[in-house]
Order: sequence, then C-alpha cells, then structure tokens
Amino acid sequence: MISEHSRFLLTQILLLIFSFLMLWNFFDVGGAIDLQLIYPFIDDQGQFPLRQHWALAELNHRYVKNLLILVYITLLAGWLASLKWQNWHQRRWEFGYFFSMVVLTTASIGILKSQSAHACPWDMIIPTHEGILWDLSATAGHCFPGGHASSGFALMAGYFVYRIANRKRAYFFLIAALILGFAMGWAQMMRGAHFLSHNLWTGWITWCMNVIGYALFSQKLSLGKAAAPILTNIRQP
Repeated sequence: MISEHSRFLLTQILLLIFSFLMLWNFFDVGGAIDLQLIYPFIDDQGQFPLRQHWALAELNHRYVKNLLILVYITLLAGWLASLKWQNWHQRRWEFGYFFSMVVLTTASIGILKSQSAHACPWDMIIPTHEGILWDLSATAGHCFPGGHASSGFALMAGYFVYRIANRKRAYFFLIAALILGFAMGWAQMMRGAHFLSHNLWTGWITWCMNVIGYALFSQKLSLGKAAAPILTNIRQP
C-alpha cells in the first residue's frame, strides 16, 4: 500500500506537470494574456507612470524585500544557535534546511535571470502615432524569470518543513509565500518591470525545487523532529 509520503510526492509531481503544461500553453512570455494585463498600467505616451511610485519602487521593491531578508537571516541565526546550544540541536535541520532552500531557490532564479535574453516590458514598448507597438524581440535587460517575486515565493520552503510536524504553521508559510510572491510580482508588473508570466514561472520553479528538495531530505527533517521528545526525556530525572 502506498505511504502518505509517497502519495504526497506523487500528487506534487502531477500538479507540477499539469501547471507546467498550463504555463507553457496559455502563458507565453509577452503573449496575449501578458499584454492584456499590463496595458492598464501604460499611458498614452507608452510610458509606465507608476514606475517610480514610492509604494512600488521603494516600499515593495526595497523595504518589503529587506524585511524578508531579515526573516531569512533569522533562520540562519537559528541554525547557528542549534550548532552551539544543545537544547536547540534538534531544530538544526529545521532551520538549516529552510534557510538552504531559500538561498538555493532565490539564487537559482537570479542565475536564470542573469542568463535570460528577455527584456523588461518597459524596454519593449514602441510608441507611435497610431498607438503602442511591442518589440517582443528586444533583449535589453535580463527580466525573466521575475527575481523580486522569488523573495516572497521562497517562504514556500516553510510549508515543506512543517507539513508533518505543524500543519497550521505549514499552511501559514504556504499562504504567505503565495500572497507575497504574487503581490510583489504584481507590483513589479505595474511598474513595467515584468509580465505576469515572468512571476508565474518564478513561482513554478520555486515550487519545483522545493518538491525535489523535500523528496531528497524529508527523512532528515522527520528525524530532526523525532529527536526533540527523546532529548527532553533524557533530561528528566
């Protein structure tokens, strides 16, 4: 009989395949859906008037990202504490794995973006007397996938860390990852920095990497959780 762990991984793989096919067939980069959703943020001169808006350029792109970085630094601090103090030792894999997946997913998105030939929407617009034209062959800028949204989507690792030990916490991180990832990505779209497809692919790649990581290291996470009550019992007289 198939185990719960295997059933979960099989479900994740099937969902990944289904979502990949949806993205590949219906969310072309710079396709019809991307263009329809970004048009409301373009003025008559072919500019993005919200490009330098404080709430989008500073609050979203700077302060929210820095706040998330602080959260991830806290995970690193927790991992370092688990190496030094015995009563934190059982949480070593929890903090270490969470932080490692955050670094791995965001760094991978950054590397993919640096090697991408896709330009940002604000570099693809050609204003004319008859309206706006799109130069979809433009390569000025490395804008695919969406790097900023990856900082929010990276919280998804928490879902896989806590899905067995603490379901409420797991779903908190999953919902937070989806809300922050899409909100941060949408704000960038309003500025003209990304299409929706850029951020959808960022979310998919982050999700895929977390499933792979969980398949490889979930046993280590389970052993770390199981060690907690054992250590507690040893200390009792």
